[in-house]
Amino acid sequence: MANVAIFVPHNGCPNKCSFCDQRHITGFLSQPDENDVKNAIEIALSSLKEKSFESEIAFFGGSFTAIDRKYMLTLLESTKPYIHNFKGIRISTRPDCIDEDVLNILKSYKVTSIELGAQSMADSVLLANERGHNAESVKRASLLIKSKGFSLGLQMMTGLYKSNKELDIYTAGEFIGLNPDTVRIYPTVVLKNTTLAALFEKGEYTPPNVEDSVKLCAELIEMFEEAGIKVIRVGLHDSESLKSNMLSGGFHPAFRELCESQIYYKNIISELNTQNITEGKIIVYVPKGHLSKAIGQKGTNKNNLILSGFTPEFRENDTLALRQVLIKKG
Repeated sequence: MANVAIFVPHNGCPNKCSFCDQRHITGFLSQPDENDVKNAIEIALSSLKEKSFESEIAFFGGSFTAIDRKYMLTLLESTKPYIHNFKGIRISTRPDCIDEDVLNILKSYKVTSIELGAQSMADSVLLANERGHNAESVKRASLLIKSKGFSLGLQMMTGLYKSNKELDIYTAGEFIGLNPDTVRIYPTVVLKNTTLAALFEKGEYTPPNVEDSVKLCAELIEMFEEAGIKVIRVGLHDSESLKSNMLSGGFHPAFRELCESQIYYKNIISELNTQNITEGKIIVYVPKGHLSKAIGQKGTNKNNLILSGFTPEFRENDTLALRQVLIKKG
């Protein structure tokens, strides 16, 4: 379900992290005021109609609980005439900007979901990327948020400076231990005029490319989903600003679909191995509506099967569960 997304770019952040250029990540340059919030909500209500009751008003882009308190309250106040039409309010913030007082304020304004930009649970990675908090801050804030009855969301970045696959998987495992309701996964993208850009240009840092990022993120998606945690975003939102300011990294406009296709390919190979099918014509059944993901972007999965000696035909089957595959010899 679509949320009413209101961006507060970089406002409230006490420091600038190695990767950060919120203007080009979000495509927004200016800070919203009370009228901007009201206009965004009214436009959304006109299109969502009764579906608004399943949606949230979402303040993203900065550290919402670290912005000037008067400004934060002004933004929240502007939602009051409309909040009865929505499920609640979702905000994103830093782990070290959460305490009981601010949570009580958020609760009074019908905030229901809080996402923490944790990025990593390895202190060495957090320090190298100038995050200004440690993993213990993430744990403390997460437990406090859950104890107050909010829905908890955690955001992680893969391929950060001084990180690696093992540390990223460790972060996912630590997230699972905190039992969030939702997770977002963002492969690192190097943007101009950031610390990472300087490191990249000096040859001291190279982020994982799209292919490697897809393989890792596909694994992380499965980890979270097996733990019953919903992955609500994988990869940065596409924008001209992002693409024109990106120097390197794991960005693709259909990044999540690439990850889904990777999972399907793994499941197909697993099923072939289970049935000891090594070549020839095969019929690959996949859940209804998932043909394109199973075949792969530009037919990647299908082509890889052909190169391995198979003649595949893909069909839908409405009895199969998400990403389940059934294979029969043709």
